[in-house]
Amino acid sequence: MSTRAKYESGLDKFNRVSNTTNVVFHIIFILLALVCLVPVIVVLSISFSSEDSIRNTGYHLIPTALSGESYHFIAQQGRMISRALGVSVLVTVVGTVLGILLTTSMGYVISRPNYKLKGLLTWIVFIPMVFNGGLVSSYYINSNLLGLKDTVWALILPLAVSSFNVIICKTFFRSTIPDGLIESAEIDGAAQLRIFFSIILPISLPLIATIGLFLCFSYWNDWFQSMLYINDQNLYSLQALLNSLMSNVDAMAKNASTMGISYATLVATMPKESARMAVAIIIVVPVAAAYPFFQKYFISGLTVGAVKG
Repeated sequence: MSTRAKYESGLDKFNRVSNTTNVVFHIIFILLALVCLVPVIVVLSISFSSEDSIRNTGYHLIPTALSGESYHFIAQQGRMISRALGVSVLVTVVGTVLGILLTTSMGYVISRPNYKLKGLLTWIVFIPMVFNGGLVSSYYINSNLLGLKDTVWALILPLAVSSFNVIICKTFFRSTIPDGLIESAEIDGAAQLRIFFSIILPISLPLIATIGLFLCFSYWNDWFQSMLYINDQNLYSLQALLNSLMSNVDAMAKNASTMGISYATLVATMPKESARMAVAIIIVVPVAAAYPFFQKYFISGLTVGAVKG
């Protein structure tokens, strides 16, 4: 057999193995996608199912009896839902913007090789990734020392900065931003704040999108801070409201009783299971709709920040 024939034979064998491998990986990723997608479809199906069908036949991938009573019920509680939605949007927007500013500025500072306190600050950032003071100490500081209990800041400040995000920022700035660019700006007389806001941030959009998505998801999906620090129901977010529904099916009734609705009538008519799932869909939809617009920046920023060293 000639050398060319051997080469073509080997190439054909390699292509067959490669195609088989691609098929296997495609099947694996399709299964993983279904694992993520099917629960959402089930929740959506339950939200459009009648309460009687859920009670009689249980949960189904396709509703056995279509009904919009859960969304109609939520629309009737517009005041409570809109207030919770407003709190969630406010906390997410303010927390994300504040978190991006604090995280990127901290990451930029410790990424500069000529900064004298770089080593100390790096340890201060790194240690909380391994050890933390615990829930009791953080609750005492936030509630008693800082006085954040029953304020919107209790939902924002505890999640604003994480060591993981700071390390991503440090790695990104160190591996992506040339020292010569900063040095040339310093020679031109630019102060560090001017360099950071006018030069560094505009060329760090992938990083900002990555950190912004991390923070946005954390704030939008958080209910634990509300459970710890919020007693005033006017400060409940959508997630806290959903958590109340999950733990107490009468939570909506208790809130709606202040609007002149009879407690007994509401409990008898409210679609309990489907209403829970409808609130879950309302929470998921905004994030699911926004993610595709940031996916490109998210993937590139996460890859650069995590792989390059």
